[in-house]
Formats: sequence, structure tokens, C-alpha cells
Amino acid sequence: MLNNHDDPLATRPLRQPRKTGDIEAFPSGKITYLAPLPLPTSMPAYGPHIGELNDVYMDFGLGTLEVFSWQVILGGPFSGTLMIAFLYPLMGGFIGLLLGDSWEFIEEVIEGIFFAIYKLAFSTGLIALFIGLGVWHHVHKTRATLIPTRFNRQRREVCFMPQGATEPVFVPWESLSAWIIEAKGATQFGIHRQYGMGIGFHHGETLTSQEFQCAGQQLAISHWEAIRGYMEYEVNDLKSIQDLQDLQGPDDPPHEGLHTFRNARARMHQQIREGHRSRLSGFFWYLYHVMTLWTIPNRLVEWEVRRLERIGKQALPEVMRAWSEPLPKEQWAKPSEELLRLSEQVRRMHKRQPHRPITQIFAEVCRRAEC
Repeated sequence: MLNNHDDPLATRPLRQPRKTGDIEAFPSGKITYLAPLPLPTSMPAYGPHIGELNDVYMDFGLGTLEVFSWQVILGGPFSGTLMIAFLYPLMGGFIGLLLGDSWEFIEEVIEGIFFAIYKLAFSTGLIALFIGLGVWHHVHKTRATLIPTRFNRQRREVCFMPQGATEPVFVPWESLSAWIIEAKGATQFGIHRQYGMGIGFHHGETLTSQEFQCAGQQLAISHWEAIRGYMEYEVNDLKSIQDLQDLQGPDDPPHEGLHTFRNARARMHQQIREGHRSRLSGFFWYLYHVMTLWTIPNRLVEWEVRRLERIGKQALPEVMRAWSEPLPKEQWAKPSEELLRLSEQVRRMHKRQPHRPITQIFAEVCRRAEC
């Protein structure tokens, strides 16, 4: 879950601007800094929290909409209702069959169980549906009003909209701070580790930042690499950093929808023809999508994408819209000489020592350059 902060430094672990490669310890873990000075990490880029991406700017903080969420909201109650109302009676009849009961008795058992629980199944499914729709409405309303952090690579600037602010704040790209949080704690089940990635900047005595949890340290670095790669013209489309299953064709829109369903079905049939997948696997593929209401979730994602795109553009401040307009190429900002020089040193050192942690390479390069 992405968190937006606009807090005094006394309440945050990040107490002062740091350098790339710095490590700051706190009682339950440590913070490792990847920026300011965004050096290459040599990690594959992965950006699930990235929304719109084009030749001028990239939105960070909202991410893309997923079909799976609608499959859970609609398919979960539908499948649960059917299983409770029909599968449980059949299971009762099967147990009677194993015990050697007569067919008449088995039929009575099936009918008795069905009439005893079908109302419960229907009401439970309806309640689950309303809960799911309520959660969706809350998240959808939040997305419609939230102004994401925007990265403009032509200007080499980042636009933040701090919580409660009336005007956005523009930060030079190379001065942006980025960090990885590693924390651990003891529970009754053992040692529990947590990881997170954050970006932010200082203005006065206040740190404005965004943080979100990650599954591991390497994944957190990959999230940052997606941002850094875009700003340095190494990442140019969402497909390369989000479509890990390769379900989007060259002419498909960058979000999930009917096209991803059709592409997945075509791939599944091709894999069956080539012998890489069994027909039983294909049967369960169809069963899953029937139980999750076929293409209805895909159509709802497409509708939601169109609605949020229309609302989101209207919610942006006028100064942010003007800042997002493309510039003539001769006016594009250039990377600093220091960044280019240190980035080349990082690449050379990583090539010589490919198994060395990239954060240690950052620290050594910056220490030598006294950056």
C-alpha cells in the first residue's frame, strides 16, 4: 500500500539529506539510500505502481487496474454461493454412497442439505458482494481524487502534490531522495522481515515522501530502477516493466482488458496444440473464467480506466498540466556531468564485480568521488 507523508523530520527515520549508498540504522532495521544522484542499479525494472507513461511524463503512485480485483469482487461471491448451495449437498450424497446407503436415502440427504443451506448460501454471497463493492467504491473514489507524483523526463523534474497543499512542488530529478527500508521483528511465529521503497525530498524542516511495501530488497531496487530507467530514457513503455506474462500485443492498450483475455485464451490453445499444456489444464482455465463471470471483469476494468482517465485530467492543477506539456527537443534538460561520470564508474565496477551488492558499489563510488 502506497503511503503519502508530509511530516516533520523528527517523526521520520530520514533526518537529513543523504548520499547514494549511505546507510542509516534505526532500532529494528536500516535504511539504504539509492539517491540523490540516481545511479544505475543493473537490476531489471519492475513498476507495478506506475500509471500513465508517455514520451513526456510518468505518473507514480496509482499503478494500473487489474482484472483480478473484479474477479474477486464478482467471482468470489458467485463461486462461493454455488459451492455452498450445490457442492455441499453433493458431498453429503457422496459420503452416503461410500457408506453403502440406498439411492432413496442419498437423494433425501442431498435434498435435505440443499434446502437447509441454500438460503444461507445466497445471503452470504450477497453480503460478500456488497462488501467487495463497498471496498471497490472506496478505492475508486480515492484514486479519482488522488494526484499522483509525476516524473517529467524532458524537464528532468518531479512534481509532488503534498497532502493538504493547494499548489504542487517541483523538485529537480537529480536531487530527489530514494531509499530502501529493511526492518525485522520477532513474533510468536519467528522472525518477521519487512521491506519497503520510498522517494521524497526536503523542503525546510519537512520531508515529503511516498513509501510502499515490497516483498524483498531486490524487488524494491527493481521498483526504483523502473523510475530511474524512465527518467534516463532506458524505459520507454509500460509493457516492459509491467506485462510480465506478455499478454499485450504491439497494438493493444497498456492496461488489462478484453485484449488480455483473448490473448491468454489464444496462448492457452496454442500451448495445448504444441503439447506444452494438457487439455485438463485447459478445462480448468475455462472453469476458472466461467466461475469468475467470463469477460465481465475485463469489461469493467476497461470502463474504470476510461472513467478515471477522464476524472484524473480534470483534477490536475492548471500549473501541473502546463508543466506536463512537451518541450522542443532543444529545450530538454541534460544530465549533469557528475551523474554521467559516476554512472559510468558504477557500470564498470559492477561489470568487474557482478556479484557484489549494488549498494556497496554506490557507497564506494561516491566515497571516492566525495559526492
